[in-house]
Amino acid sequence: MIPHRASPAEPWPGWVTSRAAQAVYGEHLVRISELIPALLYGHIMDRKDLAVAHEQGNQDRVLSAVRLQAMEYRDELLETAVVLDVLALCHPPGGYLPWPYKEEPDGPDEADEVRTDASSVASHLAEHDLRHGTSRTGDIPPPLKEGCTEAQRDAVREYARREWRAREDPKRV
Repeated sequence: MIPHRASPAEPWPGWVTSRAAQAVYGEHLVRISELIPALLYGHIMDRKDLAVAHEQGNQDRVLSAVRLQAMEYRDELLETAVVLDVLALCHPPGGYLPWPYKEEPDGPDEADEVRTDASSVASHLAEHDLRHGTSRTGDIPPPLKEGCTEAQRDAVREYARREWRAREDPKRV
């Protein structure tokens, strides 16, 4: 069996990216597709190590791990925001769910839900960067608040894209 070779057009076997995702992320779609299993594995291993240290009463190890995770929080937010943004760009265009979302009998449309999740994570990234001054590109949009507009949600997603490109292509900034 020939292993799948990831490309921007097909980052996973049988999974085709949309033109919108290709236009925004281009060659970086392969890197973004690698993030999903890496993020999941990293979270699992971090929690496992923390649980073992806690069970053993190793308070220094627990505090050290918590400090390290706090420093990595910004990168994880950025990576998660970009992964969700790519998924949202690959879905048919949808709207955003009202914030806060109230459950409806038939549930939300899948495209709306993904776009909403993508903007929520991007909003957390903007909030983190405002608080800690960690933006590479500046022009940080305000974090989303209840009753926010679709334009505000689009702005935080665009901010996450700019930050991603600045991290991946520092010479272009």
